[in-house]
Amino acid sequence: MKTLKLIAVGIILLVSSSIEAQISVNVNIGSPPAWGPAGYSSVEYYYLPDVQAYYDVRATQFIYFGGGRWIRSRYLPNQYRNYDLYNGYKVVLNDYHGSRPYSHYKEHKVKYYRGYKGRPQRNIGNRNNYNNNRNYGNDNRNKGNNGNHGHKEEREHGRGNGKH
Repeated sequence: MKTLKLIAVGIILLVSSSIEAQISVNVNIGSPPAWGPAGYSSVEYYYLPDVQAYYDVRATQFIYFGGGRWIRSRYLPNQYRNYDLYNGYKVVLNDYHGSRPYSHYKEHKVKYYRGYKGRPQRNIGNRNNYNNNRNYGNDNRNKGNNGNHGHKEEREHGRGNGKH
């Protein structure tokens, strides 16, 4: 009888440890960018009031409205290619956990208007680390690529990272 109890406890411990390992793997997918606000470890989305766009932390993509639809791209649209992500204000959307944060766009646009500044923010990383990061980007170094950040024709030709 004692042997059966020990075997049962061993199986429970084995199963629970494998579940914990799976959970930790899922949590670490899509870490926040260096320009993201510090102090939020499990955030899924930011709203960027100055450019009226969202950032999906897990998918590492911006989400913005263009051409009559919501677009997901690794880059902001052309008109914001020089937008400074480090100095721009980021609204952390702690209360949304779906796949379409823009379903609340009308409320976000009113509550967090262009130029909105809430509490002071500190970035996760510093700008020096940003110089080596090609995934998020609309800094001044990308002026020479005609501003076609993340568009289909650019990705197909392998020029989406600012190199020619």
